[in-house]
Amino acid sequence: MANILYGINGEGSGHWTRSKEVITHLNSIGHSVSIVCSGRASANLSNYFKIDDISGLSFKFVEGRVDKSGTFWANTRAIPGLSRSLQKVRGIIRDRHIDYVITDFEPVSCFAAKLQNLPVVSIDNQHFITNTDVLCPPGLTAQAEITKAVIGIMTPGVGTYLAISFFEAQSKGEKTFVIPPILRRKVFETDVSAGDYMLVYLTAGLGKISESLKHIGYKFVIYGADRNSREGNLTFKRFREDEFLSDLAGAGGVLATAGFSLISEALYFGKPYLAWPVRNQFEQIFNAYHLERLGYGKYVESLSREKIESFLLNLEEYRKNLTHYPQQDNSKLFAKLGDLIG
Repeated sequence: MANILYGINGEGSGHWTRSKEVITHLNSIGHSVSIVCSGRASANLSNYFKIDDISGLSFKFVEGRVDKSGTFWANTRAIPGLSRSLQKVRGIIRDRHIDYVITDFEPVSCFAAKLQNLPVVSIDNQHFITNTDVLCPPGLTAQAEITKAVIGIMTPGVGTYLAISFFEAQSKGEKTFVIPPILRRKVFETDVSAGDYMLVYLTAGLGKISESLKHIGYKFVIYGADRNSREGNLTFKRFREDEFLSDLAGAGGVLATAGFSLISEALYFGKPYLAWPVRNQFEQIFNAYHLERLGYGKYVESLSREKIESFLLNLEEYRKNLTHYPQQDNSKLFAKLGDLIG
């Protein structure tokens, strides 16, 4: 069995939730996994595993959009911490006799592996953008090229790419393999129904949007306001993982930003999705564009009562299209890891 270093990006929730499933699998078949991560990944994975905390990069947001200038300067200030983290990770590689590095879009582990000539396997959805012949959203070619450059800088030295996606595309090279979304075990264990409410998961602009929802003849279960209350057809809930997953599985549809993990779980449950991507975040725009292209929901650049009502009128058409969505478990990923690592 191998000694594996697993590096996990600390931004958002998607990286750590899917990495938890992969690490649990690797441990179960006898591998020894050392985990390095930052941000939310450290805060959450420390409840399940022993982790080594490192510095990481992050996005800065202003009023629901990526603040490019703020992001640049915040990450510039993080450079000294990243340098110290690199030395820390190199020490872990040496002292724990690491054989392989797996990265979920985590740069420090990649740089350390490159310096010490170790094989690196990438597991993320970002490389689906760079390593497949996938259609770029219209008018965003320049932004796509910038995004691809950043992805390349973040993950040097990768030898094999397991590119996660909720749809197929032709890979550009023999070292890239397209893999279905990695889903939490709880997703497979949750009962699914089509309820009479729409799940809303938003933070930015939620106050204004809630006022519009009050005038729509439909029920809405809303996460993101950090309170438990009821106002007419609106039910606000504080986030609790199990309750959120149950509400997602029982919803008639979803209104949320266009993060990869939530889209993947919603599609697995067969839920039509109204995607409002974070402005200036190409990955979310990419997800929303292809979600609409496949007929699984609607992509909007701004929200209004009229757009939400239009989406609700088309729920049955989206549900019909979603019957063709391939529901898959994590076995393809685990099999490929077995081929690569053992």
